[in-house]
Amino acid sequence: MIRYSGLPLLIRETLQRNKVTIVMFHDLPGEAAFRAFSFLVKKYNVISLEAFQEAHRRGDLSKLPPKSLIITLDDGHISNYQLLPVVQELQIPISIFLCSGLVGTNRHFWFKYKRKELKPERLKKLPNTRKLEILAEAGFFLEREFDTPQALSKEHVLGMKHAVNFQCHTVFHPCLPKCDREEAWEEIVESKRALEEEYGLEVDTLAYPNGDYSDREIALLKEAGYRNAITVDFGFNSLKTNPFQFKRISIDDMGDVDAICVKSCGIWTFLMGLIGKQRWNGKMEPIPMKEVLSVLH
Repeated sequence: MIRYSGLPLLIRETLQRNKVTIVMFHDLPGEAAFRAFSFLVKKYNVISLEAFQEAHRRGDLSKLPPKSLIITLDDGHISNYQLLPVVQELQIPISIFLCSGLVGTNRHFWFKYKRKELKPERLKKLPNTRKLEILAEAGFFLEREFDTPQALSKEHVLGMKHAVNFQCHTVFHPCLPKCDREEAWEEIVESKRALEEEYGLEVDTLAYPNGDYSDREIALLKEAGYRNAITVDFGFNSLKTNPFQFKRISIDDMGDVDAICVKSCGIWTFLMGLIGKQRWNGKMEPIPMKEVLSVLH
C-alpha cells in the first residue's frame, strides 16, 4: 500500500533528489541481490562510496547525479561472493565492510552463535568483556575455528576487489562504545592494518558495528588515520553531514521489491520511528519532533 501510495516517489523527487542516500544490506544472496539492485538502478543513480567521499571532501556535490544512492553491505558474509556476477552484469559499484578477524577463516560471527540462553540484543548492551565471558560459558570463543566458514575467504576477497570496494568493520564486530579504550583502539587499528597488509586494500572508512559510536570512537578513528565512518543514523547525506557520521538506511535481505521501494526512501524507518519501534539515531523511542524537522530540512 505504501509503495503505490505515491509517497516513495514523492520522497525520491524531493528529499532525496539533491542528497546522497546510503543503503545497507547484510547477508544478501545472489538472486535477492539481483532483484534489489535492479530496482535501485531503475529508481536511483547508483554511485560509488568513493565518488561521494571525494565530492564531500571537495565541498561540492554538484557533479553527482540527482537521486544518488550508494549500496553497502556489512560484515562480509560468505554469501556476498554471489554478488560479483550481479554487480558485473548491472555494472554498479558496491562497498562491503569486512571484519578482518573473520574473513579468510572458519571463525563465526558471535551474534550468529545459536544458543537459547544467548540473546544478541541483550549481549550488545553489556560491556564487551562481560559479553565475551557469557559467550565463553556457552562454548563460543572469538578465535574458535568451526567446520565451515561464515565470512568471505581470502580468495573471495582477492577475486572481488577489482569490482568491489572493501572497507573496515573492525576485527570481531564488537559494539565499540561497550569496549574499553584499549579494546576499541585495537579493533579500529588492527582491522585497518590487516586488511591493508594482507589483502592489499586501501582502507579509509569504517562502518560502526551495530551502528554504535560515540565521540570517543570518532576521535580514535581520526587518530588511526581513517577519513570517514558510516553509521545507521537515519537520514540522507549532504555537505553538512559529518564525514564520521554518514547516515544510512537499513534494508532487509529478502529482496522483496515492495519492501526495497518503501525502505530505500526512508519512509519505513520514519514511520516505525514515530511509534518507537525502530532504532532512530541509536535510540529505541519515539522520534523527537526537532529530529523530524532536521531530517526534512
